[in-house]
Amino acid sequence: MSDPRETGLTLDPKFDVNGLITAVATDRVSGDVLMLAHMNAEALSLTVATGEAHFWSRSRERLWKKGESSGHVLRVAEVRIDCDQDAVWLIVDAQGPACHTGERSCFYRRIDGAGLVPVA
Repeated sequence: MSDPRETGLTLDPKFDVNGLITAVATDRVSGDVLMLAHMNAEALSLTVATGEAHFWSRSRERLWKKGESSGHVLRVAEVRIDCDQDAVWLIVDAQGPACHTGERSCFYRRIDGAGLVPVA
């Protein structure tokens, strides 16, 4: 491999055509997937600088800090980036539910045939 983005130690995120990178947040202790969202360069920078998860809301078309209205902040223990730097993994301590529905994780249902079943 000769691509420095894939083998080097320089942070060089590969944002998509909309200026976004996918971010997944998992619980630091349990490893459970809590949520998936998107970040722009500012959200990634703020997350690294503050230790609290920031994202770009595609629906609201604005930057937002997770928990800014609910108080359910995601405190970031570690930020990892994948091999080609087009996805970010946040290892977090959640201060309350991660999902806007009030569920601990946004992934609280599983597909069962053509329907959905709550995950215990």
